[in-house]
Amino acid sequence: MKQDLCLGVDGGGSGCRAALCDAQGRIVGTGHGGPANATSDFDGACSNIADAIAQAMDAASADMNHVAGGFLGLAGMRKPCQAQDMTARLGLLRCTVTEDRPSMIAGALGDRDGAVAALGTGSFVGIARGGIVKAVGGWGLQLSDHASAAWVGRAGLSATLEAVDEMQPMGPMAQAVLARWDGDTDAIVDFAGAARPADYGALAPIVTEAAQADPAAAAIMTQAATWIERALLALGHDDSLPLVMTGGLGTALRPWMARAGRQFSDPAGSALDGALLLARRGAWG
Repeated sequence: MKQDLCLGVDGGGSGCRAALCDAQGRIVGTGHGGPANATSDFDGACSNIADAIAQAMDAASADMNHVAGGFLGLAGMRKPCQAQDMTARLGLLRCTVTEDRPSMIAGALGDRDGAVAALGTGSFVGIARGGIVKAVGGWGLQLSDHASAAWVGRAGLSATLEAVDEMQPMGPMAQAVLARWDGDTDAIVDFAGAARPADYGALAPIVTEAAQADPAAAAIMTQAATWIERALLALGHDDSLPLVMTGGLGTALRPWMARAGRQFSDPAGSALDGALLLARRGAWG
C-alpha cells in the first residue's frame, strides 16, 4: 500500500487535534478529541488521541498503512517509556511521539528565526536561531507553567480568597469568582482539591477581563508578563528576533509586555501546522 500521507497531532491540556496531509501539505482529513496531557491523565490522553486520529482517518478514507511519517506533539510527554507505550497502544507506524514544544515552535515560526511564548492551558517560552531550538518552562502546573491559562486562573482563585480574608479589596475579579460558586468558599476549596489544569484555565478569562480595572487582577497579569521577560532573557532573546505569542493568553498578555523596541509578530501557523511540518520533514526531508 502506498504511504503517501503524513499525520500530525497537537495534544494539549484542554483538547487534541489530528490531521492528515499529502506531500504538498494539503489537508485531507481532520479530527479532534478531549484533553491529551500525558502526565496528568495518560490513559485519557491515549483514548482522546485515538479518537481524533480515527476521525481524521475516516475523513481521508485512510488507515495507518497510508502514513509515511507522523509527529505527535503532546503536553506532558516527558519520558521515552511513555512515548513507547502510546506508540504501541495506538498502533502508530513511522511516527515520532514527543513533548509539544517542538511542534508549537515550528508552527508559530515556520522557517523563521524567533521566539515563541506559548501560553495555552500550560506554557513555555522557546527560541529558534540558526537551526538551534531551546526552550524553558513547561514543567507542569505544580512546578511551572507560569503565565499559562491554568496558572492565571489558579492565581485568580488565590487572590479571591485573600479578598475574602480582607487581605486585599474585594474587586471585580474576586466578586466574579465568588459569584461562580454562589459565594461558597468551601465549594472553591473543594474545586481546587480536584481541579486539573484545564479546569483552572477556564477561569482565566475572569482575570483577564477584570485586569484593566482591578489592581489584584492587574498584579497577576504583571507577574505573568515579568516571568515571560525573564524566560526570554534566559534564552538570550534580543530585539532583532520577533516574538510570537500564541495560545489563549497570548493576545491578553501582549499589552502587559509592550515596551520600547519589542518586536511582536503574528504566528505563521498553529501547533497542528507545526506537527504536520515536522512530520513531512521526517518523511520526505
